[in-house]
Amino acid sequence: MGRAFVYVIIGGGVAAGYTAHEFVKRGVSSGELCIISEEHVAPYERPALSKGYLLPEAPARLPSFHCCVGSNEERLAPKWYKENGIELILGTRVKSADIRRKTLLTVTGETISYKYLIVATGARALKLEEFGVNALDAANVCYLRHLADADRLVEVMQSCSGGNAVVIGGGYIGMECAASLVINKLNVTMVFPEAQCMARLFTPKIASYYEEFYQSRGVNFIKGTVLTSFDFNSDGKVTAVNLRDGSKLPADMVVIGIGIRPNTSLFEGQLTMEKGGIKVNGKMQSSNSSVYAIGDVAAFPVKIVGETRRLEHVDSARKAARHAVSAIMDPEKTGDFDYLPFFYSRVFTLSWQFYGDNTGEAIHFGDFTGHIFGAYWINKGHLVGSFLEGGTKEQYEALAQATRLKPKIEDLGELESQGLEFALSVSQKPPSPVTTEVVGCSSIVMEKAIYRWHAAAGVVVAASVAAFAYWYGSRRRRW
Repeated sequence: MGRAFVYVIIGGGVAAGYTAHEFVKRGVSSGELCIISEEHVAPYERPALSKGYLLPEAPARLPSFHCCVGSNEERLAPKWYKENGIELILGTRVKSADIRRKTLLTVTGETISYKYLIVATGARALKLEEFGVNALDAANVCYLRHLADADRLVEVMQSCSGGNAVVIGGGYIGMECAASLVINKLNVTMVFPEAQCMARLFTPKIASYYEEFYQSRGVNFIKGTVLTSFDFNSDGKVTAVNLRDGSKLPADMVVIGIGIRPNTSLFEGQLTMEKGGIKVNGKMQSSNSSVYAIGDVAAFPVKIVGETRRLEHVDSARKAARHAVSAIMDPEKTGDFDYLPFFYSRVFTLSWQFYGDNTGEAIHFGDFTGHIFGAYWINKGHLVGSFLEGGTKEQYEALAQATRLKPKIEDLGELESQGLEFALSVSQKPPSPVTTEVVGCSSIVMEKAIYRWHAAAGVVVAASVAAFAYWYGSRRRRW
């Protein structure tokens, strides 16, 4: 028993939905494309799960956030796939893959063959058991990765309003879930081993601002320690969380956000791996020319930082999906993926955006007692990363443009003094035939690209990213 397709997408998240959309835009024929997903619903915008889905009033629910509403495009409900001749094989796990024979075997025993395979398997949430802590499948211990996880979290959250919630982890999921739990009138304590929240991205000064804001909303932080065990009642539910420092926290529910691991097991030993994911080139093509990888599972060359990375963010997944389809269907006209790393989040009344790379020395600017502040990262004399909280559309665009251009910085004190005005001035300067140009009367030097049209094109791309991100935040705040 088996079926054959020209293109097969394995995975049913954001990357899969945007891949399908790009295939249709480029004229894929009916019956040529298939999506195999373990989830029981068509691809959707996963960021909604930690934002609008958890709201106590008017929460986001499908079909409102199917792909591709997150980029202000049409909503791909199940009917759309049928109308475009795309086979959706939902609620189905792929048991094994044979790259040499170009076949996939599902748990139902069906063999699916392909000409091109797009791996969009994403990642799974790390479980406590992998760190030696047994939750005994307690009903009030929640993770958040898929729609079923979100449904369970909502059910548990609603059952213990006014109770105590413990969030394990201080990253994206931990911070966004903690905000939602507070909004749902729970008493929230966050526990993580690092000295600050969002340790992979924030500087201590930036982290301190958000921690103080969360504390003003009632969130308690316990840092520098980890969960070691639970106390359970006779029904098997967790009643307390025990920490390594000896603390015991009462708990009516626990949310675990301790990271993810790419779903690569089907392809280990068959494809080259790097950074925990499937290594791909600038066309998103793996070590096998018929297999492409996108999203959380892909390790790709990030040109602006000069190294291969895995980026766990929806913006990267969307853009990589479109690029992979372009590389498959129009290889002669498709260059290498030139992506500016971009991260954002919105919690409570806060909204921040980050561009580039957070390596080197951080230079802070703005009013950290107010609502608009940020930072630049300077590495080897060049601006390589930027962060801004509370910016306008124009300010975010300027930040993205400046980061893309990587201007040379000679005086860090002058940069701190100029603050956001530096990005605004850099972004407003037209390409110049001069190799270097002094900005104003300061000693901050802007090095122009030899191929000026490359720089100009990069500015346009960066501005587009920032403009979309600002619209995304202001118009669809619940996603």
